Amino acid sequence: MHNLLVTIRRYIDDSQPGWVECNFRDAWGHEHRFREKVPVVSVESLDASSTYPRPGIIACEITVRWKDESGRDLFKISTEKPWGCESIDGATSFDVLPDQLTTEPDGAADAAPPHR
Repeated sequence: MHNLLVTIRRYIDDSQPGWVECNFRDAWGHEHRFREKVPVVSVESLDASSTYPRPGIIACEITVRWKDESGRDLFKISTEKPWGCESIDGATSFDVLPDQLTTEPDGAADAAPPHR
């Protein structure tokens, strides 16, 4: 499984199991924000007293790989599977750079390009 690296910005709701807001910038520099359950984006037990920002992940699928006109490797990913994550704008498809993805289940290791 591949994971998109995100930054968990803040704790937003105590409703079980706890909710956080996180974000990332896509390959084009656009910011995308998510509001998601803590266990979906982190293996840590986060709450309102945790220190923010902190690293997180969103599971995703790679749907397309290509090079742009400047030669950068790019990936189109979908966050729809496996957990149905979507941005606060309702988006589930994003263009990202290889270093924004990891295959580590907790995102703890340095970002690594997906297996080719």
